Amino acid sequence: MAASSIAARAWRLILIPVLALALHPGHAAGLSAEVVDAAYLVQPGDTLQVTVWKEQDLQGEVLVRPDGGMSFPLAGEIEAAGHTVEDLRKVLQTRLAKYIPDPVVTVVVKKADGSRIFVVGKVNRPGEYPLGRPIDVMQALSLAGGATPYADVNGIQILRRENAHQEIFHFRYDDVRRGKNLAQNILLHSGDTVIVP
Repeated sequence: MAASSIAARAWRLILIPVLALALHPGHAAGLSAEVVDAAYLVQPGDTLQVTVWKEQDLQGEVLVRPDGGMSFPLAGEIEAAGHTVEDLRKVLQTRLAKYIPDPVVTVVVKKADGSRIFVVGKVNRPGEYPLGRPIDVMQALSLAGGATPYADVNGIQILRRENAHQEIFHFRYDDVRRGKNLAQNILLHSGDTVIVP
């Protein structure tokens, strides 16, 4: 495929959603919520709303336990943590199909209480913050009230633990503030800790 053709496709992918939002601004909130829900990975502590159409006894809120599992009538135990709501909907639909012909299952994240990030060190409001939507490092610093006057804003680190492995990402505030090296302004994952020395 020619480079010009690839560039044209890339521009279409960028411009079409932007134009759609400009023409229909009322759809902006729904679009962003849909994108967030599609990508969101369920965490322990989250509350899910599960509904099976035309089955009054199979509707309600389900809490994801600290071990990452959840229980639902007829479907039994399901490993929920780390999966999208669409993954869980498919599992529930498959399991309920043994008892209900063609079940129509809906799963929605009602409360994303399990997803949290932590901002510690020389910030005005250190602590834990809910991660109900995608948040990058700059936004996390803003939530924490910004850095204190004596903070080393160019020595900020982000700790991320996945399975038994821990990664460290470095963040230079002055670079991002000037519009340089923006790739370091990463989206945070649930459980990430931003350290401001």
